[in-house]
Order: sequence, then C-alpha cells, then structure tokens
Amino acid sequence: MIDQFRKYTPLNILFLSMVGLVLCLGVFLHLPENLMPVFFEPAISNFTGKLSPENITPQANVLITLVLTILQALLINTVVNRFNLVGRSSFLPALMYVTLASLMLPFLVLSPILICNFLTIWMLDKLLSIYRRTEIKPLMFDLGMIVALGSLVYFPFIVMLLLLWCSLMIFRPFSWREWVAIPIGFATVYFLLGVVYLWFDRMDAFYEIWLPLTYPFPTSIHIDIYDYLVLLPLIAILVLFVITLRKNLFKSVVHIRKSFQLLFCMFALALISFYLNADWSINHFLLAAPPIAIYLTYYFSYAAKRWFYESIFALLLLTILYFQFF
Repeated sequence: MIDQFRKYTPLNILFLSMVGLVLCLGVFLHLPENLMPVFFEPAISNFTGKLSPENITPQANVLITLVLTILQALLINTVVNRFNLVGRSSFLPALMYVTLASLMLPFLVLSPILICNFLTIWMLDKLLSIYRRTEIKPLMFDLGMIVALGSLVYFPFIVMLLLLWCSLMIFRPFSWREWVAIPIGFATVYFLLGVVYLWFDRMDAFYEIWLPLTYPFPTSIHIDIYDYLVLLPLIAILVLFVITLRKNLFKSVVHIRKSFQLLFCMFALALISFYLNADWSINHFLLAAPPIAIYLTYYFSYAAKRWFYESIFALLLLTILYFQFF
C-alpha cells in the first residue's frame, strides 16, 4: 500500500476513499448509542444553540465525518507537495492523515476539533510561505483572525496564537510590527463579537467565554489502557521518523529544516492545550493529526526496506481495526 501511495497519481484519490471507508467500517457497523453532537463554543452557541445528536442520524454523522476527513487529507497533501516538505510528490500525506483521523473512536464522529483542522491546514499553508515573503504584516493579521475564528468553534484552538509567534521566531528576523499584527487581527474578531453581545445586553455571557483560561493545568490524565495499545504502532513509527530525520535533516535546505521546527511547535501546542477544554476528551488530540501525518510521510518516503515499512503500516491499520471491532 505504501508503494502505491508513493506515486503521485489521481487514481490514489479512489484508493484513499476506500481506505477511509474501511477504517470507519467498525464504527459504522457498530454505531455507539450516543455520538458526540456537533457543537460550538459558548461564544457562538449562546446565540445559535447546539446542534443536538437528534438532528443528524448516527450513519450520516459518520459519513459526513469521512467526507470531511478525506477532504482535509487532500488539502494537507497539496500543502506538503507544494512546499516539497518530504522531497518528492506523493499521496502519502493524505494516506497518513486519513489513518491518524481514524486512530480512535471519538475521531470518527463530527466534532468541533474536526472543523478546526480545516483552519489548521490553512494556517500551515500560510505559515510555510512567510519565509520567502518580504511583507507579511497583512498575512499575520489574517492569521490572527483565523485563530480567533477557530477559538469560536473550539476554544483551546486559541493556543495557536503562540504558534504564530513561534513561526516568526523560526522564519523571520525580529520586527515588532509583524508581532503586533497578530494580536490586532485576533482582537478584531473578538471586538466585533463583543459589540454583538453588547447590542443584545449580554456582556456577562461574553466574559464567560474566557473562563477556560482560568482552569488549572491538570497534574494527571486518565486514558484507558486500550488507548495506549492502539498508540504503540504509531509510537514505533514516530521513533523511526526521528531516526530518519536525524540522518537527512541537515542535508535539506534551510526552509525544510525550519518547517520541521514549526511542525514540532504545532504538535507540542496541540498536546498541551487540552486543559483549556472543561469537558476533556481524547478527540482533542485530533488537532495533532496534521503535523504527525507529515512526520509519518517523511519516514515512509525515505524508508528503504519494503517488507519492513509495509509490515509496520499494516500493523497500524490492523490495530486500528481490531480496537474498532473488539
């Protein structure tokens, strides 16, 4: 399968859809009684309400999620190939993203995190372009607005503000105007939202939007042992990625080296932002899927022993399917 997706051919879009369908087959055939509803953060739901599970059938929930996941996979595939992050064009980024987005049961149903990943990929595309631009203040302003919009859908997305400043440290010499453009863009969205709340005399509800920032950082996390088991093949592949990257990174051009630094920042911020969600759930870590997908792509693009890399990827797929059916 890896060899097939190493080819940059439109036929792989069909194969990608088939892989996505197979990976959600377990949840589709054994639908949980309660699927997570589509909802927004209080900043929006105070006015629109919540879209309850009754409004979307479980079957439609899974199918819509599959379509959105495949679309995101194709988008991230375009970004990786456009910036030549792994040295060769292929459909491996799309395959890796679909695989990661099927890793755990909560990933396979509609959630605000899934919606936010469209913004994550969009941001990644813009951030990777700032290295060669001469004027980026308007771009950073736009990125600040994108983070604000994402936080209206899923509040922990607000941590991506730090990613924007990290990107400036990685790609650009210091310019205070570029740094200030980010919070101005972010504040613009919330200023307009505050005007709406003020118009409807609901400023108390507007202040409640910021309550997650007061949550204490948790000192322990409970994850079911089965979640650990399904992660074992993924962890093994990530270790292989680190070994491969160490061998090849300094042979790469400067932009590629800096790009992987940016991806690490995105990955780290996605992990540590979970505490901003009061109703913590494992599906938060879907935010980390885009950078991890690129990590896996890098390893499978350079892996040499076919029997080994095909076997370890097959093991990952079988592990996902096993824990869906059993």
